[in-house]
This record gives sequence, structure tokens and C-alpha cells, in this order.
Amino acid sequence: MRRPVQTLLLTLTGIGLLHTALFTDIYLRYVKAGLHPLLIVSGAVLLLLGLASAALGDGRDQTYDDEPGQGPASDHGPEHGHEHGHDHSGAPRVAWLLFLPALSLLFYAPPALGAYTAARSNAKPVSAQKKGFAPLPATSPLPLTLTDFTRRVQQDRSLAIRNHAVRLTGFVTPAEDDDGWYLTRIIFTCCAADSQTVKVRVYGTEAPPADTWLAVTGTWHPRGTLGTSTAEAALDVTDARPIAQPVNAYTDDLPLTPS
Repeated sequence: MRRPVQTLLLTLTGIGLLHTALFTDIYLRYVKAGLHPLLIVSGAVLLLLGLASAALGDGRDQTYDDEPGQGPASDHGPEHGHEHGHDHSGAPRVAWLLFLPALSLLFYAPPALGAYTAARSNAKPVSAQKKGFAPLPATSPLPLTLTDFTRRVQQDRSLAIRNHAVRLTGFVTPAEDDDGWYLTRIIFTCCAADSQTVKVRVYGTEAPPADTWLAVTGTWHPRGTLGTSTAEAALDVTDARPIAQPVNAYTDDLPLTPS
């Protein structure tokens, strides 16, 4: 890959990163929101490097097999017995594939992670509650994250979640062998590569299409011993309403839909 092409690649990648980070929310499909400033800085640095390379240049598209202190190949006699002026700037043709991710930042955004990924990834282990659980508010239905609901079901020995109506939000992931479905959230620790999944099994309604975002209201589905790890994080649904996908879909935030 010659120097002008390398310069173009740097410039396109920088422009693509800046376009994604400054003018769209697409970057949230790749990294968590806290990395937004770093994406902007990275894009600016790559763009500046590309522009500097284009402006300065160095005329070294070819390297010569010169001996120290001697000029280019054209000054040597035929006694050297080998050809000078070889172009060593070539790179494997596969290097041209580097342009694909650069162009995708400008013209094509890969689809967001969803049910396909969630169905093939392990559920995120829910951390243990270090302090005791506070009493549940009297609000009904009570907005909870999928993580908090799971923690209440499996760790709260007061059994406060029993028969308490809750409202959860997430997207639909079909269960194995199409046997029911899960309300799901994919959570980024840092970026898409380290994403983890939290799921709540849903009972009492037919499975909507995969990747549909829903606000679901219901009560804990009795399965296992409540307050222990044997209890299934599951919900008997009384109401399920489609909602718009959140801008930042890779967190486990409280539902913001009205009661």
C-alpha cells in the first residue's frame, strides 16, 4: 500500500470517527457513553495525521538498494549485477480491506446488537447485594431494572417482591427451541466486545417478534425458592406495551415510560 493510499486511509478513518461521534448516536453501538470524548480525540488525531502526511510528504515512495554514501541506482555501473530502484512500498492486497471499516463509519452503520447476540451469550452474573435490601416503595407497578429485579428475586430474604407488581423494559429474545421468550438487556462494560446479557423469563403472553422493545408489567412467576439462587428471574405478565428503543440501549436503566 503506497503512501498516498495510507494517507487516505488515515484521513477517512479520522473523518468517520468524528462523524459518528459528533453528529450521530451510532457510536453508542460500539462503546459506552463515557468513552465519547476519547472517540472524538482519536478521530481528530487520525485526521490531523492524515492531513499532515498529505501536506508534508517525503518523496520516499521508492527505496533503493544503495550502498552507504552512494547515490541512486542510476549512478551505478552494470557491475553491480542486480537491479536497483525496487519499490518496497507494496503491501498484501488484503490490506485494502482496511478501507471497509473506515467507509462503514461514513456510509453504513452495522446493526445494533440484539436478540441474535443475546441468545448466544451467557447471562451476566448478578452481583451480591452487600447491604440489606431497603423496603420496597408502595408504588405499583414499581419500575425496576432487570438486574435489580433479579437481585430481589434471588437474594432478598424478606420476600418483599412476592406479589408486588413491577414494570421492566427491554427487548424480546426468543427462548431456546422457541419455548417462550425473555425480556433482555445487553450491557456494555466498556465496548461491544465485552458486552454481557441480563434476562428475565416472561410467562403469560405469546412471544412478540424478536428485538421488539417492550415495557412489561407483572409479578414474579413462582418458580424455585424465592430469596435464594434457585428462584428463577421470571415474570407473569399482565401488560406488555411496545416502546421506542432507547438512544443508549446498552445499559440496564430504569424504565421511563409512564405508569
